[in-house]
Amino acid sequence: MLRRGRIITALIALGFAAAGCGDFKRWAYSGGDRDGWQKPDQVMAELGLEPGDRAADIGAGGGYFSFRLADAVGDTGRVYAVDVDREMLDYLALKAEEKGYAGVEVVEAEFQDPKIPEPVDLILIVNTYHHLEGRTAYFENARRYLLDGGRVAVIDFKRRGLFSRLFGIYTDPSIIRSEMEAAGYRLEGQPDFLDRQSFLIFGLAN
Repeated sequence: MLRRGRIITALIALGFAAAGCGDFKRWAYSGGDRDGWQKPDQVMAELGLEPGDRAADIGAGGGYFSFRLADAVGDTGRVYAVDVDREMLDYLALKAEEKGYAGVEVVEAEFQDPKIPEPVDLILIVNTYHHLEGRTAYFENARRYLLDGGRVAVIDFKRRGLFSRLFGIYTDPSIIRSEMEAAGYRLEGQPDFLDRQSFLIFGLAN
């Protein structure tokens, strides 16, 4: 069964490689049954954004959450879709234009700096935390991008299944908490409705 799963995964990867790397990345970010396990409506409800708020989506990819954030903040709000991948940002910008999301702005970040253009009410980072190096320093620096009362929401994979263990695409929630607290944040909530991921919400400690 395991061998069969690996063969299927390899065939999918080869198929997308033939179609183009960008196609594979877009599928990886938003494809499959993600709406089922990601529970985006419940996530958005927990974030509690209001019209006029400003939010940053770090590791925005194809915009899976960027456009949901934009719906929440409305025409008077602003969403910064942040990524280091120029190809994905170009795709997201085109998608935003096609869908009429004038309030979504793409931001090409650096690996150690999200470069958010203005302070925001919320920084959201989904399935990207495990990619960051020097995370405590990264989020200590990111404090300057938060408004008073601003929050950081971290959603990352749990250590579950062979794939996540082999490729390290997970972060234990206790590590997320300790690193964020070291960066000057305090835990404000830890919703537990996501099966594959942990979900932690932080505010500034002082």
